[in-house]
Amino acid sequence: EVQVVESGGGLVQPGASLRLSCAASGFTVGSYEMDWVRQAPGKGPEWVARMDNGGKTYYLDSLKGRFTISRDNAENTLYLQMTSLKPEDTAVYYCVTGWALHVFWGQGTQVTVSS
Repeated sequence: EVQVVESGGGLVQPGASLRLSCAASGFTVGSYEMDWVRQAPGKGPEWVARMDNGGKTYYLDSLKGRFTISRDNAENTLYLQMTSLKPEDTAVYYCVTGWALHVFWGQGTQVTVSS
């Protein structure tokens, strides 16, 4: 069974850093594109970052330089390192992958940036 489980969210002050994790099972993280998507309160989903199966990374322009997507093939885990967090980064962060018309989302992890 394919599953992705996010963790690492929390309540932090502006300027802090967090690292989100997405533990995968039922597939290998290095074999497929994987994305981070976030949804802020009252807003629609917003794509954040992608790592393709070749390891190339892509970012929402406004987040370049603050967020870094990476993976650990041995741990079969995708990460999102977030730095210099701002209140507008507050959202539920989801790990998303898919293939052959199937899309898999995790349950999400809440990130709240507030003083």
